[in-house]
Amino acid sequence: MKILVTGGAGFIGTNLIKRLLTEGYEVHSLDNYDSGLVENHIEGCNYISGDIEQIEYWRGDKFDLCYHLAALSRIQPSFENPLETFRVNTTATLCVADWAKHNNVKVVYAGSSSRWHDPYQSPYACFKHMGEEIYKLYKKVYNLDVEICRFYNVYGPKEIVEGDWAAVIGIWRRQVKNGEKITIVGDGEQRRDFTHVDDIIDGLYKIGIGSEKHEDAWELGTGCNYSINEVADMFEYSNKSYVEDVKGNYRETIRINNDAIEKLGWQPTDKLKSYINEIKLRNNGL
Repeated sequence: MKILVTGGAGFIGTNLIKRLLTEGYEVHSLDNYDSGLVENHIEGCNYISGDIEQIEYWRGDKFDLCYHLAALSRIQPSFENPLETFRVNTTATLCVADWAKHNNVKVVYAGSSSRWHDPYQSPYACFKHMGEEIYKLYKKVYNLDVEICRFYNVYGPKEIVEGDWAAVIGIWRRQVKNGEKITIVGDGEQRRDFTHVDDIIDGLYKIGIGSEKHEDAWELGTGCNYSINEVADMFEYSNKSYVEDVKGNYRETIRINNDAIEKLGWQPTDKLKSYINEIKLRNNGL
């Protein structure tokens, strides 16, 4: 099987490619390296530098499966640059859908758990929701073989630790390592369903390689959540500060259905405490 991963040099893409190569598949990556890193390259994968809007140039190059992970994946930068967020998360997603239709390629699309909140709360949420609607349209009108996944607050190896695309666990990893204050946005009582990237990859693998279909989307989260304050306490790090709340900061995320567990045999586990303990041990030189 020949597989294309868009965003293959990024956090989730790198972990997925590692799994696919281990399973013996031919893997190609398309990434523009806005947030992806050359140092994430894995031997055995063919890496192509380019924008996903250019995927049309690959018409006729036969792939069996495409994991469409490439996106501008943070809420706050979407307020500052809604046009670019729309181009990447919506227009380019349409390009991938149309390419897959012409080439008869199965697509696994990385949606967002923000779907369960007000989609008009941020440009990011709105445009990711539109991406899902594009694939549902192509599924109904063109019979495109597509499965949609929704991720919940992914963390783990290869996560981004600085810059616009870093999420809270990665940011705190860097701040603690550098002896800086960890920053808590708002009151810290917002709750998140933190899901280890290994569980996300296992879900993606089962969805892409398997034949099970979902009429809406597969929810990939642990089904439990923690407040930001509770996670900060896990670091056992007293040097912290609270900063003003920001737009688009949801009060809660949590997986609300068990379809992936019941139909795919997917078994996510809560690894957050053990992961943070590993970080603390490394920071202490142990």
